[in-house]
Amino acid sequence: MSVVPAEVLPGRAAPAQDTAGRGAGPAELGPRARLWPALSAVYRAQLSRARVARIPLLFVATFQSVGIMILMRGVVDGGHEARAVVAGASVLVVAFVALNLLAQYFGQLRASGGLDHYATLPVPPAAVVLGAAAAYASFTVPGTVVTAVFGCLLFQLPLAHLWVLAAVIPLAGAALAGLGAALGLLAPRPELATLLGQLGMSAALLLGVLPPDRLPSVVRLGRDLLPSTYGVEAFARTFDGHPDWAVVLLDLSVCAGVGVASLAVATWAYRRAAVR
Repeated sequence: MSVVPAEVLPGRAAPAQDTAGRGAGPAELGPRARLWPALSAVYRAQLSRARVARIPLLFVATFQSVGIMILMRGVVDGGHEARAVVAGASVLVVAFVALNLLAQYFGQLRASGGLDHYATLPVPPAAVVLGAAAAYASFTVPGTVVTAVFGCLLFQLPLAHLWVLAAVIPLAGAALAGLGAALGLLAPRPELATLLGQLGMSAALLLGVLPPDRLPSVVRLGRDLLPSTYGVEAFARTFDGHPDWAVVLLDLSVCAGVGVASLAVATWAYRRAAVR
């Protein structure tokens, strides 16, 4: 029976031998992949893996948002409230996928030991979190656009500034995806991760779709803490005849800052879960 040298242990490099047979120190392992190539690889893998399974759920998210706008049409006639409903329902598609489904995905990944697979790969933790978040956020683009167009036609709002969704979707998606990933990675059980994701999406529904003027002052404070609120506000302002683009840019900047912070928390949660 062969004996494994004590120096050759899992997670350690075997000592290199020089030409004279003497130890020459530990062998150099291959360098870790850089962030952007690793991020691109994780993104493509996640996009390919989740495409078939997530398309039906994306249809559900879109149908849900469209149904909410139809129900609100009987309560809201137009004006500022209609703009808030359309903007909130459009961003709700992002919340359903980027927050709810991503929380479930990372919760199941942690429970099944899937994080161990990623931990063995020479990729930065940020690439895993960002790649998965970007892949899930990508699924929200068609549903968000369809919801926004349908809402504008339903409430007779202008379609001229729908291009701002090109900024709202990735920024709100980053903020919500970071929050969803953190919830899934920090939850001790996958069932709790699913519950937290559902509660987060419910908060996005109630605080994002309902007109803020009809909410109690205490609830409006909670609305200001929701990351997607600033994406909703930025989109809603573009329905004005002459939008204040400085305020729109400010809302998008806040959304971007929250997105960076939430993704940083998710990266920390990934490191914490991967070492356990």
